[in-house]
Amino acid sequence: MAELFSQGTLLALQEEFDVIWGRDEPISSDAFDAAWPSASAWISATPTVTRKMLGGARKLRAVIEVSGAFPDTIDYKACAARGVEVLSCAPGFRESVAEMGLAMALAGARGLVTEHEAFRSGNEGWLQENPATDFSLHGTRIGFVGFGQIARELTGLLAPFRPGVRAHDPWLAQEDVSQFDVELCSLEDLLKWSRCLFVTAAPTSRNRAIISEDLLALLPDHALVVLLSRAHLVDFDALVAAAMTGRIRVAADVFPVEPLPQDHPVRQVSNVILSPHRAAAVQGGRHLIGDMILTDLKAMCAGDSSRQLATSDSGRVELVAGVGNAARATGRTVKGADP
Repeated sequence: MAELFSQGTLLALQEEFDVIWGRDEPISSDAFDAAWPSASAWISATPTVTRKMLGGARKLRAVIEVSGAFPDTIDYKACAARGVEVLSCAPGFRESVAEMGLAMALAGARGLVTEHEAFRSGNEGWLQENPATDFSLHGTRIGFVGFGQIARELTGLLAPFRPGVRAHDPWLAQEDVSQFDVELCSLEDLLKWSRCLFVTAAPTSRNRAIISEDLLALLPDHALVVLLSRAHLVDFDALVAAAMTGRIRVAADVFPVEPLPQDHPVRQVSNVILSPHRAAAVQGGRHLIGDMILTDLKAMCAGDSSRQLATSDSGRVELVAGVGNAARATGRTVKGADP
């Protein structure tokens, strides 16, 4: 609970709503069954909602997932038919994940980890430029695969470097990003152009390994790939192989299997910066999620249709199972005041 809610937000939640369970462990079947018929909202890491379950949820207004992606355990059509909103906490990760993305990009671009390891072995290059591998973010070519909340937050953090920014996002038209200094383009053109490529798209049933071995081959030599959202989007074996040759540099916070097996070859690649899925793992790094949950629950009860959390717009939710680990936040039910 403390990961999602600051002390002040949690107190406000408890004052505004009758919070059922709200503990750092899975809700018991008895507690859930007792609360479900009168619950206004259900907050869970990976909620399961079937048409049959909805028949017993007379007052349900919303289902909120707190892992960061719409799960395939929800009957979205049944929820829409019943007027039950399905919301995702994904936007609440944007600040902490974007910050980590910037840190990984700076470290990768300037060869910080490479020189750190060289220093430990006594092979550091004093005052030495590494023009074949290192580059400055100032004025460089930044690409985004997916231009959602994390990418937009990162664009703001990168603004002082005055880079050129392009993005590929099949859900967006150029007018949708008119407030950002970004040019939308095809995925092929993006990879050919990018000196630093951020993978920030949400996983769907259509984009598994969308960045294939052939597309990775389009990247300029010594480009930096920063993998932030899900390894699902990349042919990870091909990505590792390209890094092993020294042709590209990679910084990854997410992996196909987590925890990563001890014998995975990526652990031995010097051209890779590794982070164990902790881009949002900083004190207070997930508190924006709790703030958004409270804001949206209050808006629902006030009849306000605006939402800070991501909504499952029909036709845009594409589902994929088993992509990434659920947040440690466990199942909970929130019963709010009737509208």
